[in-house]
Amino acid sequence: MQTIFERLGEQNIKLLVDQFYDLVFSDPQISRLFKTDKALIKEKQRMFLTQFFGGPQLYSQQYGHPQLRARHLPHPISDDDAVAWLSCMSRALKDLPVEEALKDEIFKRLVPTAMFMVNRDEGNE
Repeated sequence: MQTIFERLGEQNIKLLVDQFYDLVFSDPQISRLFKTDKALIKEKQRMFLTQFFGGPQLYSQQYGHPQLRARHLPHPISDDDAVAWLSCMSRALKDLPVEEALKDEIFKRLVPTAMFMVNRDEGNE
C-alpha cells in the first residue's frame, strides 16, 4: 500500500502548505501564534508533512526529532486554537486536486495531532 506522501506527491504537499498558511496568517484566532518568518514556517511545515505522511525524513534530518508537543509548549494553544488550525487545514485541503477519500484520510490523521498540541484551558488566557 502506498503512503499518503506517495499518493499526494511533493507538489501537492507544497500547494497544501501554501494554501494553508495563506489562511493561517489571516485567521483572527491563530495568526498570533505564527510570529516568525513565513517562508521558514512554510518550509518547516512542508518538511514535517513530507515526513508525517510517510515520505523522506526531511524534518528530522534538518532539525532532529519533531518533538511536536515540546516545540509547541512556548505557544499558548487552546482547544479553540486547535479547531481554528484544523479549519484552515480543512479549507486548504478542499482545494487540492486529489481524490476526496485522500483528503479525508489526511484530515483524519491531522485531527489527533492538532488536538495533542493543546496546552492550556480556555479560562487560563
